[in-house]
Amino acid sequence: MPMIQLTLPAGLLTTDTRGELRKTLPATLLKWEGAPDNAFFRAQAWCRVEEVSDGMFAALEDELPRFLVDVTVPEGALSDRRKAGLIKEVTEQVLAAAGLGEADAIRVWVLIHDQPEGTWGAAGNVVHFKELAALAADRHADA
Repeated sequence: MPMIQLTLPAGLLTTDTRGELRKTLPATLLKWEGAPDNAFFRAQAWCRVEEVSDGMFAALEDELPRFLVDVTVPEGALSDRRKAGLIKEVTEQVLAAAGLGEADAIRVWVLIHDQPEGTWGAAGNVVHFKELAALAADRHADA
């Protein structure tokens, strides 16, 4: 199931803003995966917002804040079009949360990790993408 992690310098976001991102980032990921918007799939989409100490997350040239969004999905879950949409929307959400504008977008990096088939496990079992896709299709049909 999908996971999304935002790493950023400590103190840039308020507690409320961090909490909001912990909700919006995985919801955005589910949307771009095409997963049903229901309690089961929302419970499988994990999000972690990790703040690192001052000066521990910066570029060589300046001390402007940087943001790293790591996304892990089952291989095949996102087409190139969906990846592009996810990257654009997540970047916009991070910029808005930090009070930054489009000119700062270069400071938000989104890395998508396609987890190879057979290498994702949950509940003591290997999770197969085909099974997830079939489950999502069934949940869409029930809606």
